[in-house]
Formats: sequence, C-alpha cells, structure tokens
Amino acid sequence: MPKVAPFDSRAELMRVSSVDKVFPGNVQALKDMSLAVREGDFISLLGPSGCGKSTALRLMADLSRPTSGSIEWAQPRGKGDLGVVFQEPTLMPWTTVAQNVFLPFRLEGKSYAEVKDDILDVLKLVGLDKFQNAYPRELSGGMKMRVAIARAMVTQPKLILMDEPFAALDEITRFKLNNDLLAMQARIGCTVIFVTHSVFESVFLSDRIVVMAARPGRVIEEVRVDAPYPRTEDFRTSAEYAAHCRAASRALEKAMEAA
Repeated sequence: MPKVAPFDSRAELMRVSSVDKVFPGNVQALKDMSLAVREGDFISLLGPSGCGKSTALRLMADLSRPTSGSIEWAQPRGKGDLGVVFQEPTLMPWTTVAQNVFLPFRLEGKSYAEVKDDILDVLKLVGLDKFQNAYPRELSGGMKMRVAIARAMVTQPKLILMDEPFAALDEITRFKLNNDLLAMQARIGCTVIFVTHSVFESVFLSDRIVVMAARPGRVIEEVRVDAPYPRTEDFRTSAEYAAHCRAASRALEKAMEAA
C-alpha cells in the first residue's frame, strides 16, 4: 500500500490559478478561484447549489476551458493519470461489468487480454469480482457506482475527480462507500477531489475542505481536517469529528451569507 507523505511535505500535483469561468449571457460561474492540489490530498469542494463546484471539477478534468486564469499539472499529464466519476454511474448497459471497467484501457488501444489481471484486481478491490460478467441492469445503485469507481481507478491514476457520486444513494450505502473509497485511495495512493453538499461526508473523507460561495462561485475558506487515516466508525462518533463538523458548518454558513 503506498504511503502518503505528511501533509506539509507533499509535492504539488496541480495548481488552479485565478480561474474565472463565464458562460454565455454573462453568467459568472467562477471568480478568481485558486487552489494548490498536492499528491495524496483528499479535497472536498463543499458549498450550496450554484456555487460552481461541478464547473470547477469539469475545468480540472479538461472538459471545459477557463475564461481566464490557468489550471496546470506540476508534471506533464500522462495517459491514465486522471479518472473521473460523475453523479450518475454512466455505464454502458449493453456490456458487462468487466467490459465497462475495461473502457479506459480500450481508449488507449490496449487489448482486454493485456489488462485482464488489472481489471480483476480492481473489481476485487470494490467487492465486485463475482459480478464481472453481470450487466448493469442486474446491479443495485450502489453496485453500479462501485463499477464507475473501479473504472476510474483501474489505470491507477494520480488524480480522481468525483462529482457527488453518492448523492442519490441511501445513507447506509453512502457510509459504506465512504469507507470503501478511503480504503481504495490508500491502496493506490491517488489524490481525490470530491464534490459534495454534505458537511458530514466532507469531514469524514477529507483532509482539506474547500468551502465555496455562489453568485459568483468563489472560495470562501479552507478547513483543514487533521484527523489521521484510516478513519473508522469510531471517528464518526468522536468528539473530534463533531468539532470538525462544527468548523465546516460555520464556514458553510459564512458562504451562504456571502451569497
């Protein structure tokens, strides 16, 4: 299992510098957003609807371009260095779980035989190795999201961007996937940027919570969660967790007032 360096000594992975995003009609989705992303970070973007969290994620994924400012990787980005998980699993319904996870490799021109072991390894990691030949219609919502996460992680990317992937799931499934996500991050040693509306989820998962306000979307405050990993159910019921939730809630209230 890769070891993540202490917070203050981590190397920079990506830098978001003074980014504005303006849509047609002069709608400003982001204003002067800056963020240093380091190797091994788990960053949550927390804020009300309309504050530009998803827009920021799309810009980092290179699915859209900033109106001004820049987003730069510290080192040239290679194939497989970036994984993206959307709010919906976006699986191909006509093919199997294993073939869905194979998609990033297929886009790189690799054959299934070349990467079969990698696919089976990541399916074991998400607890779906026995469902490799199942079709999406045969899976629950939580299982579909596990497939989407496996697909994002199969290339062992340096950075995974996740846009509210658990928002539509029940609380029990969501808690379980929160636990599993941290275990998977520790396994491959990647950086995660995670969009959420939930204070509680952001505190459990993150070591950094970037709180954003709307109209225009901008960073109001960054909350540091210095609790050690791995985090268990004991952390969820601890006084330390409650204190971090209060700090994040206060920052979110400030963001709501600013909007």
